[in-house]
Amino acid sequence: MTLPPIIATEVVFASAVTAVLYWIDKRAARASNRRIPENVLLTASALGGWPGAIFAGRRLRHKTAKTSYRIRFAIAVAIHVILVALVLWIPRRF
Repeated sequence: MTLPPIIATEVVFASAVTAVLYWIDKRAARASNRRIPENVLLTASALGGWPGAIFAGRRLRHKTAKTSYRIRFAIAVAIHVILVALVLWIPRRF
């Protein structure tokens, strides 16, 4: 089964936005400025931006050491994967 173009496009767009959010947050952390709340980063990941979050997190070394965040991030990824699976599965069932 292939991913519908609309879902693939959404994941690419959400990943780009999430990667930018990680970059902005990393810059703010280095400058001791106001940070982007973790819930915003996690929501962006759950909405399909998790590939961008993984890329940016590794590239920038951001949010990679905090275990509590990584657990919540894994839950966000699972939520997105389940939602995509439901979107792909439900129309075929009815």
